Amino acid sequence: MLDSLKSQLRSIIEWKNPAPETLFEKWTENGDEIKNASKLIIGPGQGCLFVYEGKVEGYFDQEGMYDLKTDNIPFWTTIKHIMYSFESRHKVGIFFYRKAEMQNIRWGTPSPITYKDPIYNFPVGLGAFGNFSFKITKPVEFFTNVIAGIDYYPVKAIQKVILSRITQPISDYLANASFSYTEIDKNRNEIASFSQNASIQIFEELGFELLDFRIEGTNFDEETNTRIGRIADMSAEAQAMKELGVSYQDYQQLEALKNMAKNEGGGNIGMQMGAGLGMGQVLGNMINPQQNQTQQQQNTPQQQNTPPPAQPASDDPIQKLEKLKKIFDAGLIDEQEYKQKKQEILSQL
Repeated sequence: MLDSLKSQLRSIIEWKNPAPETLFEKWTENGDEIKNASKLIIGPGQGCLFVYEGKVEGYFDQEGMYDLKTDNIPFWTTIKHIMYSFESRHKVGIFFYRKAEMQNIRWGTPSPITYKDPIYNFPVGLGAFGNFSFKITKPVEFFTNVIAGIDYYPVKAIQKVILSRITQPISDYLANASFSYTEIDKNRNEIASFSQNASIQIFEELGFELLDFRIEGTNFDEETNTRIGRIADMSAEAQAMKELGVSYQDYQQLEALKNMAKNEGGGNIGMQMGAGLGMGQVLGNMINPQQNQTQQQQNTPQQQNTPPPAQPASDDPIQKLEKLKKIFDAGLIDEQEYKQKKQEILSQL
């Protein structure tokens, strides 16, 4: 009886100390009945919606104290009629919402954004993370299109709404911008700005505005990292070959011959010997490519009265030994191959 009397004499409706993570919350006190409410207090950065039987009848979006019995508010006449003329089965839902800007909300892609690298021509799986700021600009549309009448809506729920709609503009931009994976980080601001602008109309229809959208960092999925690692290894090998004066073609041929000899085991002596001879020839080309080029020129039929090419000046065994040592230190040949080729050079002294 006492609780019922208190409900009938309820005089203040107020959203006190809302939690920082709360965006929308239904006000309740002893159920949904509000029969003799006389005052409504809207705090700074707050708003309030009145919902009857699933329909928004009106809202307050200015802070202050409202006398719900006497204030001349167009929609309030209907609300008062509903509240005072019917029993509890006719209930008014009062929803408070956060009108203030929500800043620095964290976000991250739930799954990689895929696009094709325009330089290396392989698929890239890109993850991104950052923060955004937003505010509710059309509470009725937001309540209708996003919240859909639930009693409580936290800030973190808006992350899914935003990410589900903003990842497509990011994908479209990357597909048309011709950024290689190495250029993503230096163009993060440009990607974020395009995605924010491309989503303005979408979020406006949902009832809120994306004030700021930032990409703070990116990462790649495991398959992309594997591809990037292979490219890095090949680039490092090519650079090492260049510094040693060895062609990448000779290096690949040497590796193929070494693998052939290793894979054959003891089953085919002839193939092992052939691989060994081939390695010796390739290694000779790597140590003295000029001599090999001269030999090829000498084996080519010369035109009449054409003098023979001059002998290369780089037949110095010391230079050959130095280059052989560099090749060994770079891990291109093993110790046995190094000693064997070294002995061949020394025998020429």
